[in-house]
Amino acid sequence: MFRKFALISAAILAISNSVSAADIVDLNLDETIQRALENNRAIKRSIASRESAYWALRQARRQSGPTLSWSTTANAVGGSYYPNDTYHHRLFSNTATITYPIYSGNALKEGRVYARYGLNSADMALENSLQTIRLTATNYYYNVLRCRNQIEVDEENVRTLQEYLRNVNAQFKAGTVAKADVLATEVRLANARQSLVTAQNDYDVAVATLSSYLLLPADTIIRAQDQLTYQPYDLSLQNCTAFALENRPDVAAADYGIKQAESNVRSAKAGHRPTVNAVATKGLNGKSPFSDSYSDSWTAGISANWNIFDNGVTNAQINSAKAALAAAEEDAAEVREQVQLEVQSAYLTLHAAEKNIATTQVAIASAEEDFKIAQLRYAAGVGTNLDVMDASDKLTQAKNNYYTALYTYNTAKAELNKAMGMPVSIDVVRYVAAESEGKSAADAREDAAINSKYSEVPEIEETAPTVTIDLSDATPISDEAPLSNDTPVSE
Repeated sequence: MFRKFALISAAILAISNSVSAADIVDLNLDETIQRALENNRAIKRSIASRESAYWALRQARRQSGPTLSWSTTANAVGGSYYPNDTYHHRLFSNTATITYPIYSGNALKEGRVYARYGLNSADMALENSLQTIRLTATNYYYNVLRCRNQIEVDEENVRTLQEYLRNVNAQFKAGTVAKADVLATEVRLANARQSLVTAQNDYDVAVATLSSYLLLPADTIIRAQDQLTYQPYDLSLQNCTAFALENRPDVAAADYGIKQAESNVRSAKAGHRPTVNAVATKGLNGKSPFSDSYSDSWTAGISANWNIFDNGVTNAQINSAKAALAAAEEDAAEVREQVQLEVQSAYLTLHAAEKNIATTQVAIASAEEDFKIAQLRYAAGVGTNLDVMDASDKLTQAKNNYYTALYTYNTAKAELNKAMGMPVSIDVVRYVAAESEGKSAADAREDAAINSKYSEVPEIEETAPTVTIDLSDATPISDEAPLSNDTPVSE
């Protein structure tokens, strides 16, 4: 009996610990972005790609240095031609060779150039990933704010309809209104409660989505500390576009792609030129069937190779490289066109939402006044219940439109910042300038770093654990439970 009681107590304790284990995290927008930049898997993939490009450059550089190779052979020989001594039926040979490239027709040089631009392009890809992650985290955070505002609007609508239903019931008991008005109001209140439950579920999903993106535990409760606000954006479309074409990392990456393709063309042309290597060998032969002593030898000299005729292989490689260069130039032009489209789209959306903010603010004031008038007319017996319901719906819709306009404006501003290439870790213009001066990728990163944190070359860190989102414990609000002003939004 005691053992059974102990097991039950342990189970209850485990359940209570799992319930209380949920962390509550208060986050503002800046903290949300910082967490995303520290934990997101896309960044780790970009860092790994950059490290791969770094080692490709190291490999290209090593190919210009000397190489040492060693070969050894051990053979058994036999037959009537050889002596009958078993020891003499074995033949050993060892050869060491040192090769140093003297001239490769610029193939090795262009290999280094190609790999160098590949590393520069990887730096731009990493910066682009950081900017994309900042945008995604911002949009997820703003969606939490939008859903929270939707809950506030629906809660207010339910409270208003509850109060109005009490007044209608009182008038029905007094015999001044029909039963149909009571039933219509109850239906409208039920619909409002249903909308509130949907809004609360949308909020929970938005929080879970943000939590997952930040690689937080699945049961983490995020409480957003900001509000959707309106802050004017004064830049013109022309200025935004010009800034984007200079600062977008994918534009710079496309330019580095062209430089890689140009290097590849020059490398292919090296096939028409000779290659010259310095070669030194050292040989050591073991005892043979013809000798009881060891013998050694060495050679040193120059080896030259010129492919006079290769059946058009080199010309085909050159033409292929030129075609790849043309494709890279088209890709770069397409990237620039896409950048201009993204800037224009975000800019127009931003200003359309800005106009809607002003319009919906006026609409809310008008709808509030109309709702008050409809209630007074109904109480005086000169208006209908339908007039009050319509006025209530219009007021709720006006508030929803206002918060939607605020949400659209803020997300459009975030999209515009991304479209313009607002930096996260490095200033693209400074990086390109440093690289064009001949500085290494690491030195260019240091010159272009936004702050000291990003001046160092990023390294691969331990992979974060996978988390699973569990929304099975969502509990809808009871239809009979009255709402008060201190009702929590959602947890």
